[in-house]
Amino acid sequence: MTVSTHIGEIAALATSALWTACSILFAAASRRIGALSVNAYRIVMAVGVLAIAHLFTFGTIVPPANESQWFYLGLSGVIGLALGDFGYFGMLALIGPRRGLLLTSLAPIFSSITAFCILGEKLSQRDITGIAITLIGITIVILEREDVQNPTFLPLRQRIYGYLCGIGGALGQGVGLVVSKYGMIVAAGEGSPPLDPLSTALLRMLVAAAVVWLSILIFGRLKRVIASRRDRGAIKRTFAGAVTGPFLGVWLSMVAVTHAEAGVAATLMSLMPVMVIPAVWFLYRERTSWRGMLGAAIAVIGVTLLFWGRS
Repeated sequence: MTVSTHIGEIAALATSALWTACSILFAAASRRIGALSVNAYRIVMAVGVLAIAHLFTFGTIVPPANESQWFYLGLSGVIGLALGDFGYFGMLALIGPRRGLLLTSLAPIFSSITAFCILGEKLSQRDITGIAITLIGITIVILEREDVQNPTFLPLRQRIYGYLCGIGGALGQGVGLVVSKYGMIVAAGEGSPPLDPLSTALLRMLVAAAVVWLSILIFGRLKRVIASRRDRGAIKRTFAGAVTGPFLGVWLSMVAVTHAEAGVAATLMSLMPVMVIPAVWFLYRERTSWRGMLGAAIAVIGVTLLFWGRS
C-alpha cells in the first residue's frame, strides 16, 4: 500500500476534513445572513481564488476544455454547486450541522447509483461492505443524543424543511459528482487525458456562479443579497469557508473522483459527521458520549476496508 496507489482516497479524506471546517463556518454565516446570500458570496469568492490559482498554475484563467466538457462540467456545477449546495446551506441554517449532516451521508448512495447508470462503475463486495459500515458509523454519530442539560428543540415545520433541503442537497452533490467525472474523463474524448482537477473545479464554479446570480436577479433577491454584505462577521466566515470548501475542498474532490470510484470517493468525503467530533471539542470543549465514539470507530473500520479494497 503506497500513497500514490491511494491518492484518490487520500484526497477524499482531505476533502472531508476541509468540508467539516467550512460547514462550521457556513452554518454560522447562514444563520446571520441566510443561505441564499452565503451561497451567492461564497461562490464568487471561490471563483476568484480558483481563477488566481489557475492563472499561476497554467498561465490562463479560462480552462482548456472542449465543448462537450463545458456542457457536462457546467451541468455538474449547476446540479452539485448551485442547486445541491443551496439545499445544503438551507439545511445548515434550518436544522444545524449536528442534525443535518446525517443527510449528507445519502450522497454516496446517489453517487453509486448514478455512477452505475452513467459510467458503468461496479463496486466490489468489499467496497459495498465498506460503504455500508461507514454509513452505519456516520448514522450512529449523528443520531447521538444531545446533552439533556442543554436540549435544542425545533418546530416540526422547520425540521421538515431542513430535512427536505438536506435530501435535495445530498442528491445534487451525489449526482453532480458523477456528472463531473464524466465531463473530466469521458467527455475528453478517447485517447485524451482527463481535464486537470483545478481546471475542472474552476469550470464548474464559473457556470454555477452564473446560474446562482442569474437566479437571484430573476427572483428579485438582488437587493437583499447585496445588503447582507454589511454583516462583516458573516462575510469573513463566508470567505474562510469559501477557501476551505469551494476552493481547496472542491479541487481535492476532483482529484478524488479522478483516481477513485465515485461511490468510494463520495463515501470518504461524507465523513464530516465523524470529523466534527474533535472539531467541536477543540472549538467549544463539547464532549462526545460513548455512542459518538462507537460510531466514529465503526466509520474508521469502513474507511479501512475501502482503502485496503484498493490494494
